[in-house]
Amino acid sequence: MAPLSVARRRGLRRLAVLLLTLALVAGGIYTAVYFVQRSETLVSERCTAKAADRTGELAPDQASNAALITAAAVRRGLPPRAATIALATAMQESKLRNIGHGDQAGPDSRGLFQQRPSQGWGTEAQIMDPYYAVNAFYDALVKIPGYETLDITDAAQQVQRSAYPKAYAQHEEMGRAFASGLTGQTPAGVQCTLRSPTAGGNSASVATELDQAYGGVDSRVDGATLVVDSQGALAWSVAQWAVANAKDLSVVRVEVEGHTWQRASGDGWQVTGSPDGQVRITVRTADGGS
Repeated sequence: MAPLSVARRRGLRRLAVLLLTLALVAGGIYTAVYFVQRSETLVSERCTAKAADRTGELAPDQASNAALITAAAVRRGLPPRAATIALATAMQESKLRNIGHGDQAGPDSRGLFQQRPSQGWGTEAQIMDPYYAVNAFYDALVKIPGYETLDITDAAQQVQRSAYPKAYAQHEEMGRAFASGLTGQTPAGVQCTLRSPTAGGNSASVATELDQAYGGVDSRVDGATLVVDSQGALAWSVAQWAVANAKDLSVVRVEVEGHTWQRASGDGWQVTGSPDGQVRITVRTADGGS
């Protein structure tokens, strides 16, 4: 066999280098894509609240229920203390989840507050409706004279009649932190770290959920954005309600009074040029945009 010419050997070497380079580039792209996908799965989804020196952390589904409980207090014109008591109670009774079973102390207990049909709280179907359960709790709480100044343990126990009355106190810090943020008393107090939404949202559905939570909210749909006319504490309450519900509602951005929460950044609330007098809640569109 005749030896390869020098020119041909050089050409083969160049081809080999080119193929190796292409392989490395392809491998790099694959690695980058895999890293991005993997980093999403490694995101620890959680919601945190800070108010003065108090902090709390909840899973997204717990935060959504905390927002519901707090919005009901705002709707009824109750003080943040009422929301604190309710949050600490629900955390102890159900871990802030709408569970459909009881325990040995109350086998027929159900829902966020483990209320019992046998003790006059309502039917099982009513108790499993979070809105009914929350308002039933507040109906009982406001009948307690001076509940606003009672220790959380005492106030919660007078409503619940628990076999473990001292247990509510361990959730006071969490309750106060989230109640302060979700009632709007602490602006930018509640934020959530979430993975990217996997499905599109619907701004009209956000409007429905918001109206059910607060009642009579002045809002309008603008494409993928729900615009809520509000200011002050109520604006911050609505904005942080939206953040707490961002996972289920595919919310990607919330703007209120010069601040913006961006789901993708994971940096919490940032100072921006968003206008006062409005809360703007933007969802992921079906094509992945916003």
